[in-house]
Amino acid sequence: MSTTTTTSTLNVLRNVFGYPSFRGAQAEIIDHVVGGCDALVLMPTGGGKSLCYQVPALLHPGCAVVISPLIALMQDQVDALKQLGVQAAFLNSSLDADAAREVYRQINRGELKLLYVAPERLMTQGFLELLDDLNEDNGIALFAIDEAHCVSQWGHDFRLEYRALTVLHERFPNVPRIALTATADAPTRAEIIERLQLEQAQQFVSSFDRPNIRYRITLKDNARKQLQTFLETEHPDDSGIVYCLSRKKVEETAAWLKEQGWDSLPYHAGLDAAVRSKNQKKFLREEGVIMVATVAFGMGIDKPNVRFVAHLDLPKSMEGYYQETGRAGRDGLPANAWMAYGLGDVVSMRQMLLSGDSPEERKRVELQKLDALLGFCESTNCRHQTILRYFGEEHPGDCGQCDNCLSPVDTWNATEAARMALSCVYRTGQRFGVAHLIDVLLGKVTPKIEQFNHQQLSTFGIGKELAQQQWSSVYRQLVAAGFISVDMEAYGGLKLTEISRPVLRGELEVWLRRDAEPAKRTSSKAERSSRLRETFAGANDDPLWQALKAKRMELAREQGVPPYVIFHDSTLLEMLNRKPQTLTEMGQISGIGQSKLTKYGDDFLQVLENVANGK
Repeated sequence: MSTTTTTSTLNVLRNVFGYPSFRGAQAEIIDHVVGGCDALVLMPTGGGKSLCYQVPALLHPGCAVVISPLIALMQDQVDALKQLGVQAAFLNSSLDADAAREVYRQINRGELKLLYVAPERLMTQGFLELLDDLNEDNGIALFAIDEAHCVSQWGHDFRLEYRALTVLHERFPNVPRIALTATADAPTRAEIIERLQLEQAQQFVSSFDRPNIRYRITLKDNARKQLQTFLETEHPDDSGIVYCLSRKKVEETAAWLKEQGWDSLPYHAGLDAAVRSKNQKKFLREEGVIMVATVAFGMGIDKPNVRFVAHLDLPKSMEGYYQETGRAGRDGLPANAWMAYGLGDVVSMRQMLLSGDSPEERKRVELQKLDALLGFCESTNCRHQTILRYFGEEHPGDCGQCDNCLSPVDTWNATEAARMALSCVYRTGQRFGVAHLIDVLLGKVTPKIEQFNHQQLSTFGIGKELAQQQWSSVYRQLVAAGFISVDMEAYGGLKLTEISRPVLRGELEVWLRRDAEPAKRTSSKAERSSRLRETFAGANDDPLWQALKAKRMELAREQGVPPYVIFHDSTLLEMLNRKPQTLTEMGQISGIGQSKLTKYGDDFLQVLENVANGK
């Protein structure tokens, strides 16, 4: 990075956004895009993806066009940028005709630095012609394609409109493009590159790890009661999301929580649009609201102080689980990802996938993704390690923050069973799925086994001491532990990995999770204590903390924006701990740029002074 660029980018970062330094690869990405080059950015939720195109947009002449799939995300981003003194706007169906015309006028007058637009609107002939004029007159700074995984047919948020975005490269070949996503396994990443013609783009892949999230998974035993215990002991006053599989369960769970005294709201695609909008707005703009939702809620939600995500039903895949849990703790402060699952979840999800209208090839891939998630649930290994391994990344060691690291589960010496399972994969040619392999181990004579003459194999019938369900668990755990890989392009066949060799040679023991009894509710005091409370060190009971939050809420309501658009919790927490006494000291707090310092500095200094003087 050149000295000039470094100085310029740091000035924008500090003066506009109020951050002292870049994180991770942000500086390298920004320099690359400012230099006019294309980029594919994979960065976890809360990792600072938006800065990777917002900073170049402010450094480049012209207007940056951001393609975003959701109305809520656009409005959040624009609200936040306006607070920073940045000229930004969005165009989507939520605007009435007069408001939309005003945005078009701003575009024509060259007044905007960032314009957020839905892919459907961008692809209209009229809008493309508007971009032609913009490019000729004031210039297009860059194209940012957010939530780029929406282009993948194998992804969980597939949007057909994203396939047409190749027009950007074809029509504006000299405008740099940056595609961003928080979740993409190797096949999805390859498809993003192919579908968006990003073969020449430099890839920036940050760690997928979210070290501030504590993952916990428990077997279902009266799931509502378990959820209530989790909320009472860890999140009595916090905002969070509870995910359910069906619309009916969403409404029933939201109603039940409200009966128990929680401020809860339902959200699913079957609700009236006005109700959805109202509920979402309340969740974003108020504190302590719990949203009970299907996966229709969440993508692009920018609320940074979601302190927990709870799953009462199993998600469809590791990608889905990772993205949904990633909505917690975007501010970097501690958060919880809690899930209760049971055999009924597995049956329901399999039935839903098999009964869908998807082609058989897609169903096979979806079932393999579900199996990977089940393996993750059953694994005895560090949750962070297992998630990262799924995305092709290694974790340096146990995290010390997930349930398996904090309270190791009962295990059994499965070395011999693992050798049988791995040997069966090898003997059958490393191309068959779990169901067929289990039939071989149990000695079942099926038409498929006769077709391939597998009853003659040395592994035929050697696994009769274990039941089919136990063998399913063994295989899922071996996949989760990395001894076996799933070839999703070859009909879900299982293949041995290099680390399986020591097991087959008898050089390595394998210990797997034992089927557990329903979890007891007698967790220790240390287990119950929230990391958030440890981090805040009693902040919830501190009068200054409450006064700072009250001032933030007052200012947010005056302006009709969510509280976190004024300041994040992390900024208030630093204010609480450092207690600045002057505007200069206030301006040194992370998240307070020049615009916010001018707007709010005096207000919050007054709060600090009043509390200090006992007012």
